[in-house]
Amino acid sequence: QPSHFVGIFQVYGTVFHMNQGNPFNLKALVDKWPDFNTVVIRPQEQEMTDDFDHYTNTYQVYTKDLKNCQESLSASDVINWKQHLQIQSSQSSLDELIRNLAITKFVKVKQTQCILYMMPVSVRKLLPSLPETKNLPLRSSSPKAINQEMFKLSSLDPTHAALVNKFWSFGGNERSQRFIKRCIQTFPSVCLLGPEGTPVTWSLLDQTGEIRMGATLPEYRGQGLISHMLFVHTQALDKLGFPVYNHTDKANKIVQKISHNLHNTPMPCDWNQWNCVPL
Repeated sequence: QPSHFVGIFQVYGTVFHMNQGNPFNLKALVDKWPDFNTVVIRPQEQEMTDDFDHYTNTYQVYTKDLKNCQESLSASDVINWKQHLQIQSSQSSLDELIRNLAITKFVKVKQTQCILYMMPVSVRKLLPSLPETKNLPLRSSSPKAINQEMFKLSSLDPTHAALVNKFWSFGGNERSQRFIKRCIQTFPSVCLLGPEGTPVTWSLLDQTGEIRMGATLPEYRGQGLISHMLFVHTQALDKLGFPVYNHTDKANKIVQKISHNLHNTPMPCDWNQWNCVPL
């Protein structure tokens, strides 16, 4: 069912990378197998040693049954509610459930809801029965050319984590920088190096396989650099067989326009994150 698959997409992306050697040391918990109702993906306990590190203490959730999901999420061996944590899901229907649970667990919750996009090739491959698929081009539209004398295609290295962290709206702290560094060391990233030989625009992957943290230095914006780089990044990931998707803030009209120009498809579900802090 397309609606089910769209809802499970973050979980699917994470499991895909677990099957590629599981570099973030994650585990998948289900209520039963093979006919599961709820799946929760989380790090192994030995990864979650910092109670304040919600970047590591992250859970991806998908469910077909909200009552069953409530039982699963309230179990202490599934979610450690005593830690700062985040729950991610493309099912906004979990909001009430998570808020009700938070009251019983004495936790403060803040929800972030964004637009979820998937690249044309991934939509065709994974969601052939989605109505939007019929009118899709075969691949992403290539953006306008850039000055390749001035800008050189490259990948990020761990020393660039501080720069990425500075421009990431969910980051800007020591723990986010550690998380970014781990993503750079683990997954394929792309950047354009400017005349000084340092990154002027970049994007990377997180443990869910999502393209994230894309940004351009203010003085280089408006030149189509990020469109060019995202196009290159998505093509490279598609060649590796990765499902390719990303999210953007509902207020970020620039990234929405870039996504539209690249023929990325807005999904019929949202990208949701619930940040939970013990009271």
